[in-house]
Amino acid sequence: MIGDITEAKECGRKDPMDLFRSGQVVKICAPMVRYSKLAFRTLVRKYSCDLCYTPMIVAADFVRSAKARDSEFTTNKVGDHPLIVQFAAKEAQVLCDAAHIVCPFADGIDLNCGCPQRWAMAEGYGACLINKPELVKDMVRHVRNQIDNPKFSVSIKIRIHEDLKRTVDLCQKAEAAGVSWITVHGRSIEERHQPVHYDAIKTVKQSMSIPIVANGDIKTLKDAENVHQLTEADGIMVARGLLANPAMFAGYEETPFKCIQDWVDIALEHGTPFTCFHHHLMYMMERITSKQEKKIFNVLSSTSAVLDYLNDHYGV
Repeated sequence: MIGDITEAKECGRKDPMDLFRSGQVVKICAPMVRYSKLAFRTLVRKYSCDLCYTPMIVAADFVRSAKARDSEFTTNKVGDHPLIVQFAAKEAQVLCDAAHIVCPFADGIDLNCGCPQRWAMAEGYGACLINKPELVKDMVRHVRNQIDNPKFSVSIKIRIHEDLKRTVDLCQKAEAAGVSWITVHGRSIEERHQPVHYDAIKTVKQSMSIPIVANGDIKTLKDAENVHQLTEADGIMVARGLLANPAMFAGYEETPFKCIQDWVDIALEHGTPFTCFHHHLMYMMERITSKQEKKIFNVLSSTSAVLDYLNDHYGV
């Protein structure tokens, strides 16, 4: 699960709420399936990302299986903080048990109430929880009561309802249970590529006294600034925008070659599997390569072939 577990405990730990108290907009790397793992978190932290999430982990599997813990959660002693572990859960005690396991190594947990994928909804996870405010409240309260570290954050990530009053009600119940902050993806469960309802995020923000994080369709630092103005949110969470340009929060319009070099160094150091290593590069180079170059680069099938290509074409 964790390199040097005994040393990792407590080492480099931070209170995520200090970021929100700073008065600056908190820049956050979203939980992304397969992608927001340790190597990528290490990269975006080099480029002004303040807070990182793990990919979503199913809490029941994590608690039950040592194999799941080893494959799903990796961190390191110092650099990977503050770190939020995101769980899919539908039972308060299972979420608490998962939180207990990661508490010595992470700075908080997040309950996924926003994943709209069919499998998650069918299992009672993700976005279906926005329709169960009492259950969400119960889960937040249980973790709050059972984890005795007051600096360990408990947050939730949600989608909005068609009737925004229900979203505000859900958020207020979570706040009453002791939630640290709430990330709002400004689309309903049914919406995929429709415009994000930033006005809805603003309504939620104005109804709460805890920090609110805005999420949805933020692809550049300028977008982040605009969304902050529109929503008054305390933080901005980005997913695909950071995949395409991990240096986005540092103000780069497109991925700089230095960032590509950093990714190669970090990925090799972490022993990143080839598919993940290659996919990240495909995303990063999307805007800076021609159609012809993409055709060649995207079918490369080994780390050595990728390294040769980068060296020959970009001197990386």
